[in-house]
Amino acid sequence: MITYRDAAPADGAILGGIARATFIETFGNLYSLEDLTAFVNKGSDAAYADELADPDIAVRFAEAGTAQVGFAKIGGLKLPADEHGASADAAELRQLYIYRPWHGVGIADVLTDWAKDAARARGASELWLSVFTDNHRARRFYARHGFAEVAPYEFMVGKQADVDILCRAML
Repeated sequence: MITYRDAAPADGAILGGIARATFIETFGNLYSLEDLTAFVNKGSDAAYADELADPDIAVRFAEAGTAQVGFAKIGGLKLPADEHGASADAAELRQLYIYRPWHGVGIADVLTDWAKDAARARGASELWLSVFTDNHRARRFYARHGFAEVAPYEFMVGKQADVDILCRAML
């Protein structure tokens, strides 16, 4: 049985651990060790704890028993979406990460619905995200949840630039 709970500042190590592990699990083979290390080191446990203390950030965990198996994080829009017509009240789905063994059981659907509801409750009229161009599974998932692909976006992992796609869902 999967349960959900809001994260607290004391959850920085949990959030950081999931974020680093799931990024490596999903994308680790795409980067040099130097670039991958530089990227994941930016997401220290202390940095995630600081984010969780920021009232602009909200995180929801998915839990199987007492183990956290995924999360979604929203906040104010930081992506370069202004040039693509982003509204002043736009929010951003900054991360949606789930451990691979838990893919396909509905967790991502629940967390995406939570992200949209939480953004709407904050007064946002739209929710933006970026997704890796070659992550076709995620692109299909977001399309099913009403996210339209808007424009390419350069996402840096260390010194390597990847092409992501900016996506927007109207709330």
